[in-house]
Amino acid sequence: MSLATVDIAPLAVAGEPAPVLLTVEEAARCLRVGRTTCYALIRTGELESLTIGGLRRVPVDAPAAYLARRRAEQRAA
Repeated sequence: MSLATVDIAPLAVAGEPAPVLLTVEEAARCLRVGRTTCYALIRTGELESLTIGGLRRVPVDAPAAYLARRRAEQRAA
């Protein structure tokens, strides 16, 4: 796993294509944070998400982008 990626392999089901969108719970698992924290990151705009119908989904590359931004912020501080 590179510095800017998040491992979503455990979320894939054998024989199915890799996910493009994650549930909030899956994104929280990828980031190793709680569901409430993940929703807080979404609410503040730190973690990209979108609504499809009534469902909140997180693009599969959004957790990695969030981590990359956080790492850059901490290096700059």
